[in-house]
Amino acid sequence: MTRRFGKFCVVVVLVLPALIQLSRVAGVEAAQAAQKLTFDGDLALWTVAIKPDKVADFEKVVARLRDGLLKSEKPGRRQQAAGWKVMKIEKPLPDGNIAYIHVISPVVAGADYTVMQALYEEFPEERQALYDLYRGAFAQNLSIAAGKVVVDLAKQP
Repeated sequence: MTRRFGKFCVVVVLVLPALIQLSRVAGVEAAQAAQKLTFDGDLALWTVAIKPDKVADFEKVVARLRDGLLKSEKPGRRQQAAGWKVMKIEKPLPDGNIAYIHVISPVVAGADYTVMQALYEEFPEERQALYDLYRGAFAQNLSIAAGKVVVDLAKQP
């Protein structure tokens, strides 16, 4: 009985950490797969802060995003590109970072606007390099707003 218990303990000590690590990895992968950036309504404004010495890196990533969306075979990606503009605010924020506003109109219902996900899908061989550029440039999300257009001043009622 003592020998069996000893063997059991050895197996637990050797196998349990591996099982815990596998469950952590699976949990992280599931969380990443579940994270999507979607917008409700007709129009979305998403403002991010970019480090001032990294604006060229950020703009390079956004240019690759455009390339990926436009060449994508995935339904809706070209439609996303057609309605997605990125505007740079010329005056730095009080902390010195530079604000960029993603202007999305029209919003593609149910589409995932996660920048890195779109890049990973279209440029898997560049995954790490693009991530490093984006992560290195990104300071923070400042705001996200989405909704329905209630009055379009260019159109008659």
